[in-house]
Amino acid sequence: EEKLVGEEFSLMSFCDGEHCVHMPVVQDHKRAFEGDVGPNTGGMGTYSFANHSLPFLSDKDLSDAQKTNEKVAKELYNVTGTKFKGFLYGGFMATKSGIKVIEYNARLGDPEAINVLSLLKTDFFDICSHIVEGSLKNINIEFELCATVCKYAVPNGYPDNPEKGFIVSGDNMEASNFFFAAVQKDGNRIVATGSRTVACVGIDKEISEAEQKAEAGISQVVGNLFHRKDIGTTALIQKRIENMKRLRQ
Repeated sequence: EEKLVGEEFSLMSFCDGEHCVHMPVVQDHKRAFEGDVGPNTGGMGTYSFANHSLPFLSDKDLSDAQKTNEKVAKELYNVTGTKFKGFLYGGFMATKSGIKVIEYNARLGDPEAINVLSLLKTDFFDICSHIVEGSLKNINIEFELCATVCKYAVPNGYPDNPEKGFIVSGDNMEASNFFFAAVQKDGNRIVATGSRTVACVGIDKEISEAEQKAEAGISQVVGNLFHRKDIGTTALIQKRIENMKRLRQ
């Protein structure tokens, strides 16, 4: 197998079997701990930029990823005779020699969907109706021109030996920018069940402000939890930019 060296990113697209409408691209963070160390996880957090691209991607990188999703949608029909209708989620790596495909999913990404759907201006039900009807070309799908940062709070010991059964609390967790995952209700209490527990998304024109909002939100969640403080920070993003500059020299 070929080893891919570069920066990973996600591109999700609405697909009606013939047409794709692309969502803003997002970068996920799989490693459990700050500085991209520790075991792989389901995803500790994500960020997106207000221009719906990422600072380490060229215009060609973005265009190639979008064209790849479109080609995959067409080939699914050519090979199976069935039009794929739903969400096409491509995982890509930006490398020295262009973008490479890592994986595909027939679903929305977690937590990538939290970033992009929080920016969606068009009615989600209308989009789904057009997907089913095969008429995506007849609807104008718009996203806010804002940056987003999403951070997950996860149980201590996650992912290998996570704690579970403890109460999760916080002052503002009923706000619209909080998203519960691996929890269950026990009366009026919220109990963690052992996987990623709750996510908080920050939204702003500037990614630095979005990061501060996400950090402030997730930091107020109380429980046997931890999160990555570095996701969406200027230092981490600059590290990504410098990495791609070195690779492309």
